[in-house]
Formats: sequence, structure tokens, C-alpha cells
Amino acid sequence: MQLWIDTGNLEEIRTAQSWGVIDGATTNPTLIAKEGHKDFKGVIQEICSIIHPGPVSAETVTTTAEKLIPEAHEIASWAPNVVVKIPLIPEGLKAVKVLSGEGIRTNVTLCFSPAQALLAAKAGATYVSPFVGRLEDRNEDGMRVVEDIVDIYANYGIATQVITASIRDTLHVTQAALMGAHIATLPFAVLKRMYDHPLTDIGLEGFLADWRKLQES
Repeated sequence: MQLWIDTGNLEEIRTAQSWGVIDGATTNPTLIAKEGHKDFKGVIQEICSIIHPGPVSAETVTTTAEKLIPEAHEIASWAPNVVVKIPLIPEGLKAVKVLSGEGIRTNVTLCFSPAQALLAAKAGATYVSPFVGRLEDRNEDGMRVVEDIVDIYANYGIATQVITASIRDTLHVTQAALMGAHIATLPFAVLKRMYDHPLTDIGLEGFLADWRKLQES
């Protein structure tokens, strides 16, 4: 399973990339604005440079196919590893159908049901992003939605890849991997918690203490 970082913070992306475990990135205008950036295009291009050759998913901000298609063309021109995020609405699906025919990679986002994910795949989406955390905020089983999408795609050999999105904790990542989801995109804080375990810290301190004793003997 691939791990993508979900942030607009360039330093977090550089740090995560330096660990050698990141395959791609997702971001959106909200995350970028949160960091105080004004130049959306410039930030996307910088992220693409850091993550290259891994995919970087960048969001559109229009809602009609007539506007989404040229906007997607523009975003796709920013870097060779850009993936264009399109909302899961009828106009978005129309745009995805055209864009997929042109060879432009798309990530159909704001997915909340297996039925929606099936439509995204039918339109030719490269990726689909079910939002786990937002579903669970509404007391719905977000991971069950991911599992159902993975199963449906497997039933028919559908090439669209499932990005487990809106991840809130490390358990979501483990569950996504067990279910066979292709990708988990997660905030930097969750990524850090993936390597954190008290027994690792205790064991390392013990090894280092014993090494110091050896040097003193």
C-alpha cells in the first residue's frame, strides 16, 4: 500500500520525504491557505518537486464541466506528476470522462459511498478518495465504505485505485492496508504516530545504556 502525505506544509513534506516512506501527496486550497501561502500554483509546483516522481493531487475549485476541464488542463500543465482532484458531482463526472480520454490523471474526491465510487470508476477516474473521518464524524462506518469499494473494484477488475482519505488515526491506516486499499493519505501527525511506540523507545535506551557500559569497562 502506498502512503501519501496530506498537508500544505512544505517542511512537513520535506521531512516525511526524507524518511523514505512517502509515495505521493495530496493537498487542497484550505490546507495551503492554513500555512499562509498565497501562490497556490507555486506551492503545488514545489510539492511536485519534493515528491517527484510520485503523484501530487491538486484540487480544482470550479463546479461545472465547462470550467473544470480547462482548469484541469491548467493544473496538469504545472508538473508532470500532478493529479487533478475533481469533486464527485455530476458535472465532475462529465469532466473526468473527458479528461481520462485525454490521458489526464484524476482523483475523484469527496466520495462517501460505494455507489459514488462505482460512478467515479465508470467515468474513468484514476483514483477515488472515500473520506473516512468525515463519515465517522456522522457516526457512519467509514472503513466499511472503503472495504466495500475495494471489494466492488476487485469483483470487476476495475483499475481505479482507492485512496483512503480523511484519516484521523493510525488504526485507519492499518485497516486500509488489511482491506487492500491501494493508498492511504494521512496528515503528518498521523504519519509520526505510525513509528511511535514506547517499547521501541525503552528498547533503544536499554541498548544504548549497555553500549555505554561496554565503553567504560
